[in-house]
Amino acid sequence: MRLRGESFVFIGDQPSRLALLPAPRAQLELRSTYQPQHDTIHYAAGRDYVFDASQNALIRLPGSRLPDFRTNVLYGQRRFDHTRFPGYGNLPFFAYADYNTSQRIEPHRTDRAPQLRGTRAKMRSGGPLKIVAFGDSITWGGEASATRLIFWQRWVRDLRANHPHARITAHNGATGGDTTTQGLERLDEKVLRLKPDLVLVGFGMNDHNRGSITLPRFRRQLREIVERIRATGAEVILYSAFPPNPLWLHSAHRMERYAATTRDVADATNCAFANVFAFWQHIATRKRPEDLLANNINHPNDFGHWIYYQALTAVLR
Repeated sequence: MRLRGESFVFIGDQPSRLALLPAPRAQLELRSTYQPQHDTIHYAAGRDYVFDASQNALIRLPGSRLPDFRTNVLYGQRRFDHTRFPGYGNLPFFAYADYNTSQRIEPHRTDRAPQLRGTRAKMRSGGPLKIVAFGDSITWGGEASATRLIFWQRWVRDLRANHPHARITAHNGATGGDTTTQGLERLDEKVLRLKPDLVLVGFGMNDHNRGSITLPRFRRQLREIVERIRATGAEVILYSAFPPNPLWLHSAHRMERYAATTRDVADATNCAFANVFAFWQHIATRKRPEDLLANNINHPNDFGHWIYYQALTAVLR
């Protein structure tokens, strides 16, 4: 397979590790944007970086054109409050790599066909199939560099390509900053009035901030959101969230519990579940948190949106 757009930040001459092993004699391409465009900088091996096979890592060279993350305003900060650092964020510091690998990297797959029987039938019959994406700022778009790279937009394009005769429409019903509390308040306006056939539901990132929504309340409110959607006849795919920057002051740093609760609600309500948390953690075993966070806090970059997209694809193609 060819892994495209794996993201890195470079801290001085510290190794930046690849998520997978490149295939023998694979050509690695490293650039400044997730997808090539007119102003993309294409970095050169031997000039900007070297590949260290012993560590399966890229190392920035002296005089490199690669940005040095040590100049990031949040570099070296511990338990930081982002509001005290104007201009925070990682977008100017990323580099993105394409390379071939013989390894497979796939999210956890579960048999969710019964929970999406109606959706599959509509796609086979030609639709119409109306999809609504409902959640917080990550679902809204969360600093993806282009609308087409938002995870669920990519996934919907695949559905259309795989089912060209189906009339598939998709609507963005997400709102930045929302918890499940605001989700319940906005449910009629953002979702139910549209009479969708399938709703993607993703909360948890804001719920699990310090002083925000307790786990029991999160479980109760998420379940109510799902049950009210299901009562209309629509089907649901729930998806978990990933851990924010472990150095961020405002996080409770218990996302594994909110992710597990999301899965519990999916099981309790018999709806489909995309395990974003587990797949993100699998990728993150060889990555820095900063490698994947567009705002250095809790928004995925384009490669992070790819992780979400892969988790959805594991549920429904």
